[in-house]
Amino acid sequence: MSEHHIVVVGGGAGGLELASKLGRKYGSSRTVKVTLVDRNLTHIWKPLLHEVAAGALDADMDGVDYRVQAAAAGFRFQPGELTQVDRDSQTLTLAPICDDAGHEIVAARTLNYNQLVLAIGSVTNDFGTAGAAEHCYFLDSVKQAKKFHHTLMNTFLALQAQRYPRPLCVGIVGAGATGVELAAELHKSAELIRSYGFDDFELTQLEIVLIEAGERILPALSERIAAAASRELAKLGVKICVNTAVESVSKEGFVTRSGDFIEASIKVWAAGVRAPDFLANFAGLETNRGNQLVVTDVLQTTRDANVFALGDCAAFTQANGSRVPPRAQAAHQMADCVYENIVRSLKGQSLKRFTYKDHGSLVSLSNYTAVGSLMGNLTRGSMMIEGMMARFMYKSLYRMHQVALHGYFKTFLYMLAQGINRRLRPRLKLH
Repeated sequence: MSEHHIVVVGGGAGGLELASKLGRKYGSSRTVKVTLVDRNLTHIWKPLLHEVAAGALDADMDGVDYRVQAAAAGFRFQPGELTQVDRDSQTLTLAPICDDAGHEIVAARTLNYNQLVLAIGSVTNDFGTAGAAEHCYFLDSVKQAKKFHHTLMNTFLALQAQRYPRPLCVGIVGAGATGVELAAELHKSAELIRSYGFDDFELTQLEIVLIEAGERILPALSERIAAAASRELAKLGVKICVNTAVESVSKEGFVTRSGDFIEASIKVWAAGVRAPDFLANFAGLETNRGNQLVVTDVLQTTRDANVFALGDCAAFTQANGSRVPPRAQAAHQMADCVYENIVRSLKGQSLKRFTYKDHGSLVSLSNYTAVGSLMGNLTRGSMMIEGMMARFMYKSLYRMHQVALHGYFKTFLYMLAQGINRRLRPRLKLH
């Protein structure tokens, strides 16, 4: 009997959870093989990338190594970037792997598959704004978050050497969850840096500007939650500019559509996401205007039942006509559904329809507080929460992700180790 090969492309929240569950089920099987493909070697839960950027989280210490996870969960890991899928021959091609100098280490490779899962995620959408790609940081990956952090620390160092001739101004375009959370985390980093050789730094020497084209921050959440977050950010001294669309970006700052200029020495673009450009018309699969792969009610792509898609790169239309939002909880739920459908398909059973359940949204404002809403049977609708309870619920989302990857006991050990490290390691990554 030939080996059935399941290939998952993309080691984000949904992809890694799916590969881990499939690996635990079929790792000892002689007839089913599971392979995860990702261009990176380690995984960080994407909602935490703003913490990596601000230095609150050390990606080298807190990341999940794909090879280690593969060995523990029973799947195989293949590093590489997807370049092509041939659905007729059921093969996919990975780009060559090169070192930092551009020398080829591993040649292009071809993998066979029987079932393919595309969990490629999303990238920041700059909407074609002039200068955004050249002058702004995008927080799409650990590499980009680290690059931002290095710039931030080097700027602090340069300003200190010059005795702070001017404030450090950080401009953030987009007041969704990422922009709001980054603004609060940067303020916390500025507080902490005073303990590590920057005792002459005053918080007034940091200016954080949050720029939003819409009428209010957190446009995807309720007005009550947005108002609560605005109050907290105001306490931290964050300047919020709403109804402010950015027309272009330069080295010095932002030019708005109304002709105003907002100065910023460090610029971040966090104003929306889209599926990667290469997915447009990819492998003859149906895509929408946002490059997302259109899927059926069982998360198979519309033109190939052997290709599934989940997470931010999948366009799933709910019964009410709305699209499933690009959130970690959606990727988690989709991964569970695809797992069950792959298992069912191998048993010759009918597939399960995917139903998205919105459990609410939470926004963390560093260690200061959190705001959000909970939805479900217990709340009989939507219930706004903030403060310590919201902080606890926000942290529990990451713990649920860890449980999906490692199980309860190992997650408990990670929590214990993290608590110990708080006592031993600096509270801020300094390089």
